[in-house]
Formats: sequence, C-alpha cells, structure tokens
Amino acid sequence: MTDTAQALDPDLVLQAYAAGIFPMAERRDDPEVFWVDPRRRGILPLDGFHLSRSLARRMRRTPHEMRVNSAFAEVMLACADRDETWINPPIFDVFQVLHGHGYAHSLEIWEDGALVGGVYGLAIGGLFCGESMFSRRTDASKMALAYLVDRLRQGGFTLFDTQFLTDHLASLGAIEVPRAEYHRRLREATAREATFLTPPLATVDQVLQRMTQTS
Repeated sequence: MTDTAQALDPDLVLQAYAAGIFPMAERRDDPEVFWVDPRRRGILPLDGFHLSRSLARRMRRTPHEMRVNSAFAEVMLACADRDETWINPPIFDVFQVLHGHGYAHSLEIWEDGALVGGVYGLAIGGLFCGESMFSRRTDASKMALAYLVDRLRQGGFTLFDTQFLTDHLASLGAIEVPRAEYHRRLREATAREATFLTPPLATVDQVLQRMTQTS
C-alpha cells in the first residue's frame, strides 16, 4: 500500500487499544481514519472456542504448516483484498511499524508453500486484539483461529478481542459483552504479562488434544 495521508502515530495507536479504542477507515482509498469504542464488544473466550468435528477432521487430514510472523505484510494485504475493507494505507503502515516493534503479530496457514489463510492482531500485556483474517482454502481461517486460541492460552493471554460479533465468529464461540464489561476485562488483561512468541509451535495433535480437554 502507498501512504496517501498523515501517518498514524504508533504510540497513540497503542494507547488507544489499551483504552479500548481502535481505528478504522470507511474504505480502502479513504485517507482518514475514525476511532471506535463499540457499545457492545465482540470477544472470543479462550476457554470457549468451538472446535467442530468437521474442522478437527480437516486439520488432521489436510497437509499444512502453521507459522508465526513469517509473512505479516502479506497477511494484512490478503485481509484487505476484498471488495470492502477498513484497512487503508495509514492503518496498514502503522501496523507494519508495530510489527517491527514486537506488538503486532500474524499467524499463518501454509499449504504446499503457499499462504492460504491467516489472522493478524495486536498484543498488549494479556490482551490480544484480533484485527482481521482471510482464507484462500476451505476452513483455512478457522484453522488459523484454532491455532491462535491455543497459542494465546499457552502464552498467558486472558482476553481475545474480536471487536465486533459476526455470525462466523459466533459459530466459533465468540460472544458480545457490554462496553463497561469489556473495559473491566481490558484493565485486568493489560495489567498481566503474556507472550505471543515464547510458546513453541504446536502440532495439530497437540492443539486438538488441548481443545478437546477444555471444550
């Protein structure tokens, strides 16, 4: 992406997320952003991910590789590659900076050397803000979320913010909470220590076994 507007300040963006506010754009080519603090917030409880039998079966039977932070920019570009997106150049650029500073991360699904699905987001303490995901193969984004939830749990995170609740996320266990409840959970999460990078890369069997134990 090419920046066509004044750059977002990375420190300001971190402060905003820590206060429960996040930036969006009206469309890809809009040079401006607006700040959002929804009255009802989407979250995915880390002990409530719904692992369907069909998803578990696909994860077992589909040859794939899960990677972390190996293609951050490519994941963002893939997430923005749709008819309507809120990811404009200022948002893309500031997340590249935040990735370089160790705050923004991607989790990717690869098949035969090709990037087929993934998710990216921002980590602050025990908070992970899931920004967007994409899929180029059936269930690739669901597979990425399963690996992501497992990684967050292993890394000590307590709050997985999905911003809004969609039917897709609801089918995976996401719920809505009022703004005041989200802010309470946010304060607790950001006061914790957690790490996105320390947990070792998990195998399919490890993820599915841990998911089954908590489902």
